[in-house]
Amino acid sequence: MSKMSRIFKGGSRSSSSSSRSKKSGPSPQEAIHRLRETEEMLTKKQEYLEQKIEQEIAIAKKNGTKNKRAALQALKRKKRHEQQLSQIDGTLSTIEFQREALENASTNTEVLKNMGFAAKAIKGVHQNMDIDKIDSLMQDITEQQEVAQEICDAISRPFGDTFDEDELLAELAELEKEEEEERMKEMARLPRVPSSKTPSSRVPSGAPSQRTKSKKKVEDDSDMQRLSAWAT
Repeated sequence: MSKMSRIFKGGSRSSSSSSRSKKSGPSPQEAIHRLRETEEMLTKKQEYLEQKIEQEIAIAKKNGTKNKRAALQALKRKKRHEQQLSQIDGTLSTIEFQREALENASTNTEVLKNMGFAAKAIKGVHQNMDIDKIDSLMQDITEQQEVAQEICDAISRPFGDTFDEDELLAELAELEKEEEEERMKEMARLPRVPSSKTPSSRVPSGAPSQRTKSKKKVEDDSDMQRLSAWAT
């Protein structure tokens, strides 16, 4: 049986299946399958008509003005084939639109079915939950967290005596002050080094005399001796 016969002739089916189909109607999958078969059949018909059009054009060219009647008949047949081809294009567009609508509807139906299934599952899970028990559990968790924090604080607390840092800083400042005062007293007890200025004498040649150099050397030696005695 050809595909056209399967699509447009349903007499071979049993009466029981026919009555069942009338009551429930075809399923979306069955309808989509039939539409695909129809598209396939019309596509083949398109290819056949396109070949016939090419043949009629070749006949018209071959006869031309030699056999004008045959050429005109070929062109008329070509026009009829083109009309049929145009009709098939429109039919295919309609079938394609219908098939896509069925596919979308089938997808949406499946999605809604699965969503309903998931909703029932969630409802079943929630039926086993008690809100009062959940609140009590959360309170217990909060209390245990507080206990854990107290234990952590107790473990991290330092052992031994604790001292006030401000008092320690004040004591340090007092020690530094006493050290500075002691250093000032030591400086006050140091002997003063006498400074004697030798009157300058004019030397004709512009250089200091031997007597002036000797006197200055004696004074420097005397100062060094005083410093050495103080240091020892």
